[in-house]
Amino acid sequence: MERSFKTEVEALRLGEGAVFRGEGILAVTKALLQSGVSYVGGYQGAPVSHLLDVLVDAEDMMAELGVHLETGTNEASAAAMLGASINYPLRGAVTWKSIVGTNVAADALSNLASPGVIGGAMIILGEDYGEGASVIQERSYAYAMKSSMWLLDPRPDLPTIVRCVEQGFELSEASHAHVMMALRIRACHVTGEFIARDNRPGRYSALNRLLGPPRFDYARLSHPPVTFIHERLKVEDRMPAAQAFIRERKLNELIPGDLDDIGIVVMGGLANSVLRALERLGLADIFGASRVPMLVLNVVYPLVPEELTAFCAGKRAVLAVEEGHPEYIEHALNVELRRADLQTRVLGKGPLPKAGEYTAEVLLNGLAAFLAEARPSGLDTEAIVGRVRGIVGHRPKVAAALGELPARPPAFCTGCPERPVFSAIKLVQREIGPTHISADIGCHSFGTLPPFSLGNSILGYGMSLASAAAVGPNMDRRSIAVMGDGGFWHNGLITGVASNLFNQGDGVLIVMQNGYTSATGQQYMPSSTAGRGGEAPRMDVETTLRGMGVKWLRKVRTYSVATMMATLKEAMRTAERGLKVIIADGECQLARQRRVRAEDAEKLKRGERVVRTRYGVDEDICTGDHSCIRLSGCPSLTIKPNPDPLRTDPVTTVIDSCVGCGLCGEVAHAAVLCPSFYRAELIRNPNWWDSVVAAWRHRVVAALGGYVPNGTA
Repeated sequence: MERSFKTEVEALRLGEGAVFRGEGILAVTKALLQSGVSYVGGYQGAPVSHLLDVLVDAEDMMAELGVHLETGTNEASAAAMLGASINYPLRGAVTWKSIVGTNVAADALSNLASPGVIGGAMIILGEDYGEGASVIQERSYAYAMKSSMWLLDPRPDLPTIVRCVEQGFELSEASHAHVMMALRIRACHVTGEFIARDNRPGRYSALNRLLGPPRFDYARLSHPPVTFIHERLKVEDRMPAAQAFIRERKLNELIPGDLDDIGIVVMGGLANSVLRALERLGLADIFGASRVPMLVLNVVYPLVPEELTAFCAGKRAVLAVEEGHPEYIEHALNVELRRADLQTRVLGKGPLPKAGEYTAEVLLNGLAAFLAEARPSGLDTEAIVGRVRGIVGHRPKVAAALGELPARPPAFCTGCPERPVFSAIKLVQREIGPTHISADIGCHSFGTLPPFSLGNSILGYGMSLASAAAVGPNMDRRSIAVMGDGGFWHNGLITGVASNLFNQGDGVLIVMQNGYTSATGQQYMPSSTAGRGGEAPRMDVETTLRGMGVKWLRKVRTYSVATMMATLKEAMRTAERGLKVIIADGECQLARQRRVRAEDAEKLKRGERVVRTRYGVDEDICTGDHSCIRLSGCPSLTIKPNPDPLRTDPVTTVIDSCVGCGLCGEVAHAAVLCPSFYRAELIRNPNWWDSVVAAWRHRVVAALGGYVPNGTA
């Protein structure tokens, strides 16, 4: 989940000559405002969901500049915004998470890339690749190549990022092509400083509107027969113009070095990691100087042949540092060198692994392997290899000493309203047998992990119902699709619901209605109770489904496990054919806690009564079976030693992180478990009635021979 930038956005007002300090994503936002954009937009999604969040937080500031902000319901709608730059001199930028977001936007991107642009157009991508990724392991490079859109991969320091944003718009306009800029997670969160410039309004904006459309020009459409001309323009006009701009503006960086018979060609986003690895080998310093010459590609597509050949001329070997597969840059480098009749040897995948994130250890081993094979003059490569062994050699010893660390997979938050739904499904399957569960992208995808392990497929955001289309007709019982309200509006309404109704499908859909796009930071969506301007968008999942023609529809409070079980059994067993939808209604607990804590703090300031609900376990009744833990998986449920010396099984206990959602008691009731859970109310600023009831309870318990700590109620 991303943090708030409401305080930091004030730094976006800094003017000419001021020093801007902050995170990478704030630097991107500041660069957009300095570039004179007319519109911005995008779709929420880590790792750059907070770019859109920052833009929303800065909406008042952008309004002063006449910048229009659009929060799209999916990436395709965001990409289509860039159509404004096809016919008009309007600079615009949109953002989403890649690669999955780029997949959704692919149709729009192809049609955008065909006619090209007049105004600068930029797509800022969260390049979610590597061990910290939340999506499938693919890259955006292929999209840039297939559509002839230029791909920036800036070195992760703030001056370079800002320069790439500003000159990216100029590159777009000079070549009449869209520009993509990939930001890895570390680039989003890198901190630093740069010299700011004044924010400026776009050439045309809400402050200076266009006076109608231009004269009709069929060539601006992505439609045959002009698409054949567009294809030629991409290759013969736009790409040469882009390469000339990249070369003249020196967007790519050259770092000289004295070991000039070898070199490194590196993607900009990996440059700092490579320099750090070289520094640990004694071949670079902390300020970015390197003994090994480096060509840093802040623009990874298109490559500039003259830059590649000039860098490699006279070198015996170069190392191409490029994450992921296929190795596009390594292939292109080989082609350009052979065309120029240069026999420089190109190494890449070999010293470096073919797939996976290039971490510090990976780069150390890869550089050592490259140096050992290239053997540059004036360098003791055996000493370098020995140094690497010394740096990483302690790892096996540490691993052996610590033993295997326990797995810590992601899980539902404490009190998450989606957890009880999976408890209900698990209990229902005990009675009706297992069935196919189509999982989906979002918080509910954690239901695929223990203790639930429910989910046979995840095929895209909002696609759970569609992915079950061919399963149901070939199985002896109905399948269950799980979809969030975010996924419903993103894609599920058309791809899933409309398709299912059109084809007269017969399955069960559970829509998790928690009120936010929760997994990426509680952003608003069409059915939220409030929008970014404070007013509700006035759209509703239930009304929409009924309007689409869904006849069998139930709305159930998620924490009511018994009711959810009964509803699920009815949906699975009814003779009525057709789509059956259960709306599992429960506000995201993180958002609720933020709201409730602020409300309670204000009440306490005013001296008003505040009640906090907590649950506990009576250790004298707990049997030590721990079915409650296996059926709910709540992080607040754990075990402790049994206080009874005659019983060896540890008992269940509730720790302080409990938010009082009541799931533990609900599961114990629905599954007919031991009645060991109790509910308590912690009252601050009690009223007179609370005091009377507390005193009465003290007397009753004392009369029964029990003990009540003084002051509790």
